[in-house]
Amino acid sequence: MKVIDLFAGCGGLSLGFQKAGFEVVAAFDNWKEACDIYSANFDHPVFQTDLSKLEDLEILRKWEPDIIIGGPPCQDFSSAGKRDETLGRADLTASYAQIISKVRPEWFLMENVERIKKSRVLQEAISLFRTSNYGLSSTVLDASYCGVPQTRKRFILVGHLHSEDGFLDNYFVRNQANNPMTIFDYMGEKLDLNYYYRHPRSYARRGIFSVHEPSPTIRGVNRPLPKGYKKHDGDRCDPSDHIRPLTTLERSYIQTFPEGFKWFGTKTCLEQMIGNAVPVNLGKYIAECVLQYIEVSKQDLPTPQAVQQLELFSV
Repeated sequence: MKVIDLFAGCGGLSLGFQKAGFEVVAAFDNWKEACDIYSANFDHPVFQTDLSKLEDLEILRKWEPDIIIGGPPCQDFSSAGKRDETLGRADLTASYAQIISKVRPEWFLMENVERIKKSRVLQEAISLFRTSNYGLSSTVLDASYCGVPQTRKRFILVGHLHSEDGFLDNYFVRNQANNPMTIFDYMGEKLDLNYYYRHPRSYARRGIFSVHEPSPTIRGVNRPLPKGYKKHDGDRCDPSDHIRPLTTLERSYIQTFPEGFKWFGTKTCLEQMIGNAVPVNLGKYIAECVLQYIEVSKQDLPTPQAVQQLELFSV
């Protein structure tokens, strides 16, 4: 199945689908630095394109995608952002829906933060998908139950032309692990630490975590332990000079990018790029749910011999 990735960033979703066996043929994003990283890690092309202003959809159609995947930027919905749909980035979700409705691939996947469920633009997008005859399956996945050592909840919407709603619901649930994955489960002794600092969104929250629990959500900022930091309820140990934040590279591992993935550029760009990415293994998990559904659907179809017999009987 051929895939094109919109709002591809540095390629977490692309790599996940690729690992599941899909053929990613092209990617599109408007952030030059992310496109540069993407290009260095994939053999297929990535195009620096403002998808909100894309009028000639032949640039997408020519790749003949079976499925379009993408995570439109989510800052207008994110709990780390201003949560204001009027700021403009929510329009990219609308742009994604319009592209899907016009290109009409057999499948699409849209990923976003959980909070988008409460947004006006999601309801508008869903209405457009339904008008375009897509059956829809949606869920919120916690990445720590999907092969990622990180508590990261994401809204997932998969569409399939002419299917009934909810076609993937059982697959989303039954493939999940019984227990959340910890950093130690995933990395073992590769991290030379037992505790680390992750800057909280407010000082009412804890900031010191253990590798024997899932990481909190990897965000686009990465700050050192502040001087004079006092222990918070829930902190896994007392603050000390030995407690440090995860490095940029370590954070990419928590996002399940492989060790050989090529990173370059400014620390600020890389931290934001990694924090914005879809975890590779979460992308792989979703892709495998789609593949399992397709395989079961094929088994339910009549064989060519059975079809021939039915045709003879009808005559």
